Amino acid sequence: MLWELFNSPSNIIFSISLALMLLLGITELILMLVGASAQGFLDQFLPEQLLDVKHPELNFSDHHDGLWIKTLDWLYLGRIPILVWFIIFLTVYSLTGFITQIILFKIFGSYLSAWLISPLCLFLAMPLVRYSSKFIAKILPQDETTAIHSEELIGRTALIILGEAKINYPAQAKVKDQHGLTHYVLVEPQQDITLKMGQQVILTEKTTIGFKATTFIEQRAEI
Repeated sequence: MLWELFNSPSNIIFSISLALMLLLGITELILMLVGASAQGFLDQFLPEQLLDVKHPELNFSDHHDGLWIKTLDWLYLGRIPILVWFIIFLTVYSLTGFITQIILFKIFGSYLSAWLISPLCLFLAMPLVRYSSKFIAKILPQDETTAIHSEELIGRTALIILGEAKINYPAQAKVKDQHGLTHYVLVEPQQDITLKMGQQVILTEKTTIGFKATTFIEQRAEI
């Protein structure tokens, strides 16, 4: 019964969502075991209006925020790490779809078409995603979701924690902000050198995907 439920063409989108949720969880677990994380990297793609965990609920009468930002804020994006939010979304969406299809099968003897059930369950899942995210936000440590404007990290010392950084081939690094909170960013060298894992560098410039960085020796040479 379960295999037929998962394998049915009408439920394929929910099966994919469930599999992707498991893949994200396993990937994050592996990254944590090697001293890295995808959370900070993904958070930097959020709109800056959502990056401050202490921001109040957006006022829907305030036309300066924009409908898109208000919708993301209503869904609690930015209040918890985006990777955690995606895992919640995929879990709730897939379970909503499977449960709805089981109910429909019991009543009508067949599953609803994927073209109809997928958007319907997306609509049904959003309030559940919001309240699930709200619950998780209350139990997660506050420093995991706090973020600042990325430009404020320029000039700070970062540590390469995953991979080797070359020009056009960034590596992951971690850096602490003025509040002592850790952020995970992508860095690539400002000059034609290789920045190796475990090396400390200075963030010098914001790029579209992360930061340019230089070594302490090169920074002193420029001075």
